[in-house]
Parts: sequence; C-alpha cells; structure tokens
Amino acid sequence: MKKNILFIGGSTGIGLETVKLLHEKHNLFVACRSDENLSNLNVTYIRFDVLNDELDLEKIPESLHGFVYFPGSINLRPFRGLKISTFEEDLNINFISMVKTLQKVLNNLKKSENCSVVLYSTVAVKVGMPFHSSVSASKGAIEGFAKSLAAEFAPNIRVNVVAPSLTDTPLASRFLNNEVKKEKVGDRHPLKRHGNAIDIANSTAFLLSDESSWLTGQILGVDGGMSTLNTSN
Repeated sequence: MKKNILFIGGSTGIGLETVKLLHEKHNLFVACRSDENLSNLNVTYIRFDVLNDELDLEKIPESLHGFVYFPGSINLRPFRGLKISTFEEDLNINFISMVKTLQKVLNNLKKSENCSVVLYSTVAVKVGMPFHSSVSASKGAIEGFAKSLAAEFAPNIRVNVVAPSLTDTPLASRFLNNEVKKEKVGDRHPLKRHGNAIDIANSTAFLLSDESSWLTGQILGVDGGMSTLNTSN
C-alpha cells in the first residue's frame, strides 16, 4: 500500500536522501522553502517556511500515514558566549516549530490506523559534549516530548526519534569540509567514520515502514557507536 507521508523539509541533506529512497514507493508531500533538487522527483511540493508560514492543509491529504520533521540547527559555541537569543532560536526551529506543525496535522495523522512520526535529536543529548549546551537543550526537549506523545497516542500513532552523530550534510559542512577534519571526526567514533546522509535516511525509512510496527517511544542512536561504546585503550 502506498502511504501518504508529510516531510517538513526535504530539499537537502538527510531529508533529500530520504525523499530519494521513498518517492517511488509512497505519496510524498514535501513542505519546505525551496523545491531545489525536488523537480525530478515524484513528490508534491508545498512551499513552506517553518519559522514564518502557516502550513496549507488544503494541499495535504485527509489521512496521513507518516510525518517527518527535518529542519534543525547546529550552534556549537562556549556557554559563556551564548546569548539568550541563541537558545531561543535553537528551541524555535528544533522544537517549537515542530510542535506547531505537528499540531496542525494531528487530525490527519489520527485518521490513519497505523501512523509513524519520526523526529530528530542528536547524540549530544545522551553524551555530554562541550559547546553543545544550546542545541542539546532543544533536542533534549524533542526526546522527552516524543516519549510522552508516543504514550498518549498509542497504539495508532507511533513516535520515534533518530539521534545521529555528526553527519555529512550542508548543515554540518563547516565541520567536514576537508579530509583532515573528516579523519579527525571519524577517529572519534568506534566505527571510524563520520555519518553520511544515507545512513540516517535508511533509519528514517525503516521507522516509517511496517517493518518497525512494534517500535514506539524509542531514541534510535545512529551514531557510529559513539553513544554506547568506548573503544579507547
């Protein structure tokens, strides 16, 4: 059965890789600021800026089987130099805008007997890391929210979170823009490489599929082993 799946974001990075995986199998509705990279793919594009626009429900089917929220931020700075506005910005794009959008389509999701919601956190919520205080705070809110929502809407709506480590996407390009940086990042992970967008896209596709039908309220660490393994000698 072809599912109706709403992607918030999806023209670059992890979102685009997920679109490429699923656009021939399901009915994808991609709501983002630009249709760049989407024109040759079998999707319904909806122009939408999560920070400034109201989602047009007329372009979304009455029943949704999946919802994925891709927008995010990476603000890595020492705490002493962070302004309150930075915390507010991270919270707004990572969490508040996600909640607003999800509330907007909740009735559409509830009309499906088997629905999957996929959200994104970061390995830095589980593993304390310097300079991550702002992004970890906003992403930590997502993890708590997801577990509560999963309990509230079980069994019809499953809610899971993917928590990646550093992944090679446009958002993270400044951390992986040469081979030296890529090697250093890879060495920090037990699997000795940085993440690629397709790694996260594959996990997202799994959580949207019927193969994950007994998974809900989970934080899936797709992080090269960083959150659970210590391989240093």
